[in-house]
Amino acid sequence: MSHQFDTRPAAYAVIVKEGRILLAYWKQDDKEGWTLPGGGLDFGEHPVDGCKREVMEETGYEARVDGMLGIDVGHWRGEKRPDGSVRDFQALRIVYEATVVGGELTYEVDGTTTHAAWIPLPDVDKLNRVSLVDTALRLHRERPADGKPSAQG
Repeated sequence: MSHQFDTRPAAYAVIVKEGRILLAYWKQDDKEGWTLPGGGLDFGEHPVDGCKREVMEETGYEARVDGMLGIDVGHWRGEKRPDGSVRDFQALRIVYEATVVGGELTYEVDGTTTHAAWIPLPDVDKLNRVSLVDTALRLHRERPADGKPSAQG
């Protein structure tokens, strides 16, 4: 019998400008922290389109996706699902490099992020952040040909 789990495909943007990175503050249930703008894909949605949609929803900016940096895979055992069931969960997170091409900084209404901000890159290590931020910065720095992030170290 194969292992049963839920998978959520998602797309995120690394947007760096003048030594700062655009991050969104995520808060859901009892979890919170800074994350990349992005999130789950709608059914049938292409990841590039989902990435641009999520950046707009969470930050107010229109983004141009410049290229894929890589893919991160997250695993959580015994995650409580929206329907109340408990199943293992896997996140398949596609990480793109993007550029702001329009809009202005605004906050998401009725979403899982409360606000967004440009954070100086040297200050990121001091933030309460999700692991995806560190993985994405490694991808941005290393640009692995196969799109797989290096091990933390």
